[in-house]
Amino acid sequence: MPSMRSTYHRPMRYGICLPNFTDLASAEAIEAAAEVAERLGWATVWTTDHVLIDHSSAGADYRINFDAIETLAWVGSRHPRIRLGTSVIVVPQRNAVVLAKELSSLDALSRGRVIAGIGIGWNTVEFGNLGMSDRFHVRGAYLDETIALWRHLWSGSTEPFRGRFHEIEDFVFGPLPSQGAALPIVIGGRADAALARAGRLGDGYHASATGPGGLGPRIPVIRAAADAAGRTMPSLSARARVAFDEPAQSRAARSYAMRGTPDEIAAEVRAFAELGVEELGLFFAADSPEAFVRAAGRFAAEVAPLA
Repeated sequence: MPSMRSTYHRPMRYGICLPNFTDLASAEAIEAAAEVAERLGWATVWTTDHVLIDHSSAGADYRINFDAIETLAWVGSRHPRIRLGTSVIVVPQRNAVVLAKELSSLDALSRGRVIAGIGIGWNTVEFGNLGMSDRFHVRGAYLDETIALWRHLWSGSTEPFRGRFHEIEDFVFGPLPSQGAALPIVIGGRADAALARAGRLGDGYHASATGPGGLGPRIPVIRAAADAAGRTMPSLSARARVAFDEPAQSRAARSYAMRGTPDEIAAEVRAFAELGVEELGLFFAADSPEAFVRAAGRFAAEVAPLA
């Protein structure tokens, strides 16, 4: 019996998490994924960020990781209609002013297509590899200040900025983003502090590695922080791996993915939509660029109409 369509009032938007990471990562795979996203009329391409990961099994997917912002610049110049998002860039591993310049330049050159997905990171070894061991322990405070600094710089203000990590007195910042200080900042993370940060400071919350069941309890935390700050509830987006036809009995033992038949995957999409998620960034289980493209086409043809 066919599944009922969701009654959620806004249709789901889709994007693709580019294979700028994993063993699939290559110029050919990234271009194939971006091309199919644009051809299907999907909203956004998203890049994944790691710089110098360790050898642990937890970091295996990131041993090859094309730079998140440079990849978007390359893709954005080739595909002029699709939005460009980071999912998510680890801000405390970087100089906040340099990162503000990179994102602003990309937004100006792409005529306002950037979404800055950001987070605090989790890998202590990688922070050490980048000479940032001390910052790991204050990374939440660093991210909070970075958001304020970016808004200040992107607004075109030349007033001094004085914070815990940055004191800037005499400066001129340019180019400004095409979106100005309204360049959307979406915040990732699963800890309560990250959820509160999204409600208090973010334009959106960007979930990863969790299904609707895990996301649901996070939403009241985000909403409460937004209410306390006198702000509207941020938008919700999520990224998810899609694995067609994986056996149902394997699900409990593996990390979250939308698995199974098109109808089962569509049911997950509908569950996300009922929570208020407006966009899903999809990464397809594939061993070649051609298989990645086929999976994206299959999702568009067999899953999206059911969702």
